[in-house]
Amino acid sequence: MGPGEQDGGVIEIGCDESGADGENLVGGNTLFFAHGSVGVSVEVAGAVISEVRERIRSPAEEYKANHLLREKHRAVLEWFLRTLRGSAHVELVRKESFLVGRVVEVLGGEAGDAGVLLREGFSGGAWGDFLVSGNRLLRMRAEVDGEVLVREFLGSLRVLRNVTVGAAAREILGTLAGQQDRALAYRASIPALIPVLDPLFPTVVDTAAHWSSPGTPVHLVHDRQTLLTPARIEWIRQRAEERGVALAGMRLVQARSDPRVQLADFLAGIARKIAGDEVSGVGDPVLGELLRPYLGSGPLSQKQPAEEPGHLR
Repeated sequence: MGPGEQDGGVIEIGCDESGADGENLVGGNTLFFAHGSVGVSVEVAGAVISEVRERIRSPAEEYKANHLLREKHRAVLEWFLRTLRGSAHVELVRKESFLVGRVVEVLGGEAGDAGVLLREGFSGGAWGDFLVSGNRLLRMRAEVDGEVLVREFLGSLRVLRNVTVGAAAREILGTLAGQQDRALAYRASIPALIPVLDPLFPTVVDTAAHWSSPGTPVHLVHDRQTLLTPARIEWIRQRAEERGVALAGMRLVQARSDPRVQLADFLAGIARKIAGDEVSGVGDPVLGELLRPYLGSGPLSQKQPAEEPGHLR
């Protein structure tokens, strides 16, 4: 199987996501956000959907990833992951890693600082308070005054630093805790178009970059999302262009109307569940190995979009 082409040699890719919580990256039900993409023709995608239905034989009108993830359908799940190999891709983002990266960027930290903090292996109340207050600080809409959010967040930074063992992590936290002016400036000029904490937009850019090649434009067919407004789609196109990716366009459809988007929905949900289980210590080695060909480089625990966070402004 290979990418389907429109007239003029444009590669058309079906896309969907799983695990979206918008700007809420803490306390949700999922550890990962996944964006699936499938590069096969409508006919091939339809045939795969039909085969899934034939093998599962559920009376459900619309199939979802959960159908394939049921233990009694394990053979179908493995068949599905083997069948799409080489013709599909997943951008996988661990929400905790994404949040820490955004916090460090907004406060003017160095490129590698987020990785140092994540490798410290924090757990417990101080780390949880840091994540919650960081999420509240960076959200577009706030229920309290910005100065209150900044004070709350910087306090959590100092508490976390006091319980940090690693010297490098302690130094980073100390530096970040001194960035009150940056934090206040951020709250005073929140980016209006692209929410800093929503991984959807940079992962769409990454998806286009994955499928692009010199001289071959990419057209994305994406599950309809109210967040994907014309202005935000234009932002995605511009960011792709800056990376040398020719994004020919983006069409929003109901997932049920395009089998490629349905396959992307299956794949995103499956990837999110497999990755979440692995990070939680209950991973399935066979499924983990079947998933890895769909992912970019890097460990599941620390995946972040390649898009520079500063471009979200």
